[in-house]
Parts: sequence; C-alpha cells; structure tokens
Amino acid sequence: MRRLFSNCGILSGGDKEYEYIENGYLAIDGDTITYIGRSKPEGEFDQIKDMTDKLLIPGLVNTHTHSPMCLLRGVGSDLPLHEWLYDKVFPIEDRMTKEDILAGSQLAVLEMLSCGTTSFSDMYMEPEMTVDVVSKAGIKANICRPVQEFDSNERPEDNYRIRESLELFDSLNGSANDRIHIDFCVHAEYTCTEPVARYYAELCREHGGNMHIHLSETKKEHQECIEKYGKTPARWFSDAGMFDSKAMAAHCVWLTKDDMRLLKEKGVAVIHNPSSNMKLGSGFAPVQEMMDMGILLGLGTDGAASNNNLNMFEEMHLAAVLHNGYTGDPTIMRPEDVFRMATANGAKIQGRDNTGKLQVGMRADIAAINLDAPHLYPATDMLALICYSAQGSDVCMTMVDGQILYENGEFLTIDRERVMAEAKASVKRLYGI
Repeated sequence: MRRLFSNCGILSGGDKEYEYIENGYLAIDGDTITYIGRSKPEGEFDQIKDMTDKLLIPGLVNTHTHSPMCLLRGVGSDLPLHEWLYDKVFPIEDRMTKEDILAGSQLAVLEMLSCGTTSFSDMYMEPEMTVDVVSKAGIKANICRPVQEFDSNERPEDNYRIRESLELFDSLNGSANDRIHIDFCVHAEYTCTEPVARYYAELCREHGGNMHIHLSETKKEHQECIEKYGKTPARWFSDAGMFDSKAMAAHCVWLTKDDMRLLKEKGVAVIHNPSSNMKLGSGFAPVQEMMDMGILLGLGTDGAASNNNLNMFEEMHLAAVLHNGYTGDPTIMRPEDVFRMATANGAKIQGRDNTGKLQVGMRADIAAINLDAPHLYPATDMLALICYSAQGSDVCMTMVDGQILYENGEFLTIDRERVMAEAKASVKRLYGI
C-alpha cells in the first residue's frame, strides 16, 4: 500500500541533528518511508491522509520493561527495591499463570501503543505469552526469558530457565517478519550464581545473542556484591563473560568510574529508568558522566509496578529535568539527546538499524502527536515541546512497519474490550477484587 501523509509537521533526521519540517509530506510504500519533504511528491497513492496540526516523530523505543507487571501496578508502593521485590512482588508472581501473563502483556501493549511506543525490550517469565501478543498486535519487541539460580549446588546444565531461554531463541528469534527479536538475559547478580552466569554467557556467545541484565540498581545490591565477591556487579558480570556478547544493562545507578570505563571498553549499552529509580529511591544514575564517555544510552520505563505506567513521554520529561536539577547545571540533558535516547539509540540497542529515525529508506515506525492542544502552543521548539510539554495522551496515531495500529483512541489490531475483560479476570483471581 502506498500512503501519503500531507500538511504535517515532521521531525526528520537524527543521525547528528534533527530537522523540523513544517507543513510537509511523508510517503510510505509498504513498510518503508520513501519520501520526506516540503512539497508534494509525484505519483499515485492508495491513501492520502491530511495531518494538519499533527507532528510526526519516530516511534518511541522502550528498552527496558516487564510488560506483564501491568497486573501488579501499585503493588508495594513506597518500599525500597529489595523489600518491594521479595516481600510484595515475588509472592504475587508465584501465583501468576500463563493466562495472567498473557493478560498483563496485552494490557501493556494497549498502553504502549496509545503512548506512541513502537518497540519495547521485555524481561519476564513465560515469554512465549508475550511473543504471542506482540505477533498478533503488530508491535515490535525484544523479548527474553530471565535466567536465575538460587541453588548453589545445581549444575548449570540442569537450569530449566537456561533451557527455556535457548528454546525460545531457536524457535522464535526473527519471527513475525523480524518484528520479534529474542535476547538472552540474566536477571541480576544477586539472583544468579557464578557458574550459571559463566555457562550461560558462553551459550550467548555461541548463538550470537544479545544480553539483557539489571546492573547496580541499588546501593544495597552494589555494596553486597563487593562484600561477597570483592568486586562490583559490573566487574562480576564482565568476569563471567557476560560482556563478551553485545549487552544492555538496565539502571546502572551506582556505577563507579572504573565500572563506567569497563562498560565503555566492552561496548555495553546502558538503559536509564528515571521514574523507577526515583519511585524506589534507588538514586541518580551518573548519566552525564556516561554521556561524556560516549556510552550508548537508551531509555526505559521499567515495569508498571515500579513506575507506575509505560509512558515514554514521562520518561523523557524526567530524564530531561532530573539531572539538571541534581547537578545544578541546566545544560546537561539537551532535549535532542533525550529524544535520541528514546528513539534512535533504543533502536540501535535492540539491533534494529532500520528504525528509530524518520528518514527515506527506514521502516515506517511512526507516532503522530496532536498539536491542537493548549499545553502544546506555541510550538517554538519542537524538541523542547516533546520533552517538556507533550504527554502520552497527545499521541493520536501509532504506526509500525507502515501499518496503523492505533488511531484516535481506537486499536486496530487488538480487541480492547476483550483485553480489559481478561485483565479484570486475572486481577480478581490474584487479588480477590
């Protein structure tokens, strides 16, 4: 299908600088952008959509979340991470069935599409449920089965989570026309043993996989690793071989300077999760230092139980203002850098070099923002408007690979009523409400 968006604002480019085109045109042929410009392109189109008062931006990439945890939204609020996780979250997760995980993933995809997210990186148990949701909904995702090990006597070869991770990779990596990527994952240093981590790291190398981990999220995690092993979590993962494959590390709040140098040396990408880090009182990630060192930075929401939403506009806003306030320097987090974290950087971290930017030849993964709102006028600086003013609710269209999945409050590939009914059934079973 050949489609033309006309009379729209377009935030194009992104390799070095962004260009704002006012009253422009963007053409799509199938799943690919074929034209961006100020004048109408020649040729015939199957559909011409008037996008007056709309701004087209690349779809947002949420590079760290736990989508089924939408069903745990609000659980254990106002608790530090370890107490929240072990006393509140884990007991509920132990009761969750495959049907609950399916329901939570569906709810998460509804929320993400309505807020302009076109791809996400997910870490959770029973990942085939999330794969099924992603495949049917039309969104993109990097999905992994987290590996954990609490029994120091169990042989790595007997770890069923490793077996499930490999089966998932072998059967589903690249499925749904490459919308689905399967990643490798160790949940965290404090939930895994060294032998299992080393064994799994070697398997990741052999398969050419990407590794997704939690790293130095809290001071407690960081200090207890040093006390136990005589090394930081970053060095622990590196010594286990985890960084010998392409790797992405979520949080990284308590990194030392040596840790940051190690991540830079190993090419490890860092995922910043400002809402979750603030809500759980984890601290301020050294984002400025990592940016100055050239570490690739992405942006994520974390799960809805520690955020409590999957709104990437909120993450951009917080990332843009928190570090300025913390350091007393308003020049640290430029809107273009934050926006790149949420789009092009995220796509690169996911291994998707054909998305994350509005450019000819890139996949048509696009979000449209309705600019006809009081809080979005006047629009004198589009990047500042996106990071400081826009809300997820301003998104009026979300497109993936040239297919419109969400438009003006309607979901075109998901039955919203069915999803909400199934989510309510799971909530009733899990909480009795």
